[in-house]
Amino acid sequence: MKKRRGYHLIKIILLLTAVVCLIPMGQACYLSFQHKEQQKELKISLEKVKVQEQGAAEQRLDKFEELYSQNSDLIGWLAIKGTVIDYPVLQCEDDSYYLSHSFYKEKDKYGCLFVKNQADVHTPGTNFIIYGHNMKDGSMFGTLDSYKSKEFYKGHSEISFDTLYEERDYQILAVFETELYGKDEFPYYQFYQAETENEFQDFYRKIKELSFYDTGVAAEYGDTFLTLSTCSDSGGNNRFVVVAKRLTEEKYIY
Repeated sequence: MKKRRGYHLIKIILLLTAVVCLIPMGQACYLSFQHKEQQKELKISLEKVKVQEQGAAEQRLDKFEELYSQNSDLIGWLAIKGTVIDYPVLQCEDDSYYLSHSFYKEKDKYGCLFVKNQADVHTPGTNFIIYGHNMKDGSMFGTLDSYKSKEFYKGHSEISFDTLYEERDYQILAVFETELYGKDEFPYYQFYQAETENEFQDFYRKIKELSFYDTGVAAEYGDTFLTLSTCSDSGGNNRFVVVAKRLTEEKYIY
C-alpha cells in the first residue's frame, strides 16, 4: 500500500514538474504566434493604398497613409524577398524605446526595427543604420545571420527599404561580425556621414576586409549605404552586420 502511495506521489510530482516546465514554452509559443499575427495586420495595412492630399513640400507615399495614421513614428518599410524580414521601421527621440515596444507602442520583447534619432530619413547621409533583435523564433533580424552563407547571399542579395517618401533598392556588398567595446572594435554604428573621400574609403575598405566572403559588389565615393545590425549568436558584445549599397538615385516625391 505504501509503495502504491509512494508511486502515485511520484507520478503527481512528475506531472506537476512537467506542467511547470511547459508553461514558459507555451507562453513563448503564444507570444511568437501573437507577434506573427500582428505583423500580418501591419502588412495588410501597408497594402491598403489610401490617397490623401498633402499640403507640405514632401508627400508621403500613398501606401503608408494607413500605417502612419496609427503611429507617426513610422519612417518606412524594410523587406528582403524570400525571407521573413518584412517589417515597418520606426524612429523616435528615445533610441531604446523600440527595443521593447511594438508598433502599437505596447510593451513587447520583440520590439521593432528602428533607427536612432540622429538618422535623417529625409536627407540620408552616407550610411543609414537599421537595428533589430535577433529573436530565437527567427522573427525580426533572427534570420539575418543566414548571410554567413554565400549561397544564401546569392539568392537574397537585394534589399528593399521604402521610406515614407520614396522607394529604394540596395545590393548587399559586405557581411561581417564584430565585437563592440573590444580592443579591435570597428565602430560601424558611429558612421553616418563621410565628410571626405578618405572617410568614405576607410569605412568601405574596413567592411570589405571584415566580410565573410567577396560579394563582387563594389562601391565608390558618392554611393550611399544601408546597414542592418543585430546581436550575434556568438554572444557577448558581438554584432552581426549586413551592409548594402543603394542601386537607384534619390528621387523624392514633391
